[in-house]
Amino acid sequence: MVSNSRSVVLELSDASLKGILNLPDGASGIVAFAHGSGSSRLSPRNQAVAEFLNGAGLGTLLFDLLTASEDEVDARTREHRFDIPLISRRMSEAVGWLTEQPATAAMPVGLFGASTGAAAALVAAAENPDHVRAVVSRGGRPDLAGNALPRVRAATLLIVGGLDSTVIDINREAAAKLNCDHEVKIVPGASHLFEEPGKLDIVQKAAADWFTDHLAGAQP
Repeated sequence: MVSNSRSVVLELSDASLKGILNLPDGASGIVAFAHGSGSSRLSPRNQAVAEFLNGAGLGTLLFDLLTASEDEVDARTREHRFDIPLISRRMSEAVGWLTEQPATAAMPVGLFGASTGAAAALVAAAENPDHVRAVVSRGGRPDLAGNALPRVRAATLLIVGGLDSTVIDINREAAAKLNCDHEVKIVPGASHLFEEPGKLDIVQKAAADWFTDHLAGAQP
């Protein structure tokens, strides 16, 4: 499948954020990534998942949730990575950005979130029910989405490592507050970052299947 990757800049209400947009020919949907705390559009794990999704015929948008100056501050203080209102607002505006681009305006949207980015993805899904059709969380903190959880209408898959006991409990408690189609998937033998051999492969396949099932044929 022919892939078309290019660098983009998302001009949002309070920031200009760098991104990488990849649109395979005939893409059936577009998945925007909300990276975890202390990460960026260059996250190797998210890039690996994005590449797998591209191979499955899905477009992807990897972008920085923080500006360069905010990232410098966050590296010292960690004050922005847990600013859920900030990163959720930017994630929601990124969904709006996708709906305004000629190449992606007609595509159903999926969101992939890791760590604190999962909360941003869920809040953005709750605020954009007419566009966001599916959400996948990898080792995420969906609990940080707070009162947005019951308002999520997008089909939601929460993937957690089997060795990540605390996060398993957090995800199950958050799932109980969802009123949408949802599933908690436990990957046996996987830690929080899915660094064990073959575990990220399981995440990639589960995410691709979930997005394909819920985005293909969906009308934005």
